[in-house]
Amino acid sequence: MDHLNRYFIGQIARVQKTFTEDDVTGWSSLTHDYNDVYGLDISKRDGRSSMVPGILSEGLITEAISKELPEGPCVIIQKELVFIQPVQIDSTITAEIEIIDVDIQRHWITMKVRCMNEQRIDVIQGKIMIKLLSEGGIKRWN
Repeated sequence: MDHLNRYFIGQIARVQKTFTEDDVTGWSSLTHDYNDVYGLDISKRDGRSSMVPGILSEGLITEAISKELPEGPCVIIQKELVFIQPVQIDSTITAEIEIIDVDIQRHWITMKVRCMNEQRIDVIQGKIMIKLLSEGGIKRWN
């Protein structure tokens, strides 16, 4: 599997995004998740900041994997994430992944994950393991 050689321990990828109310509204429309914690109903906010669904913040991690690491089809086979702080609407979040292990025999890559806000306070920490598939795609699952 040639594309496995493009990954190395210590390799880092980052992406950044500012989450808007439109992002949260779009998520809620797609999933029908209208939890009051997202603060979409202004009459219920009581001066509190609106929160971004955790899955949207988590999406930055997969974006970093797919856009910033060397190309090659892969699937997430394990993830362990801790949501330390809430992400507020209009926060700019940076997702950073760092390769900590490359298992050539299994075609697995393990990454340390960190998402932080503009004050560099961690909002998500954890690990993700991906399995690299062959250049042909799903055929290489075994």
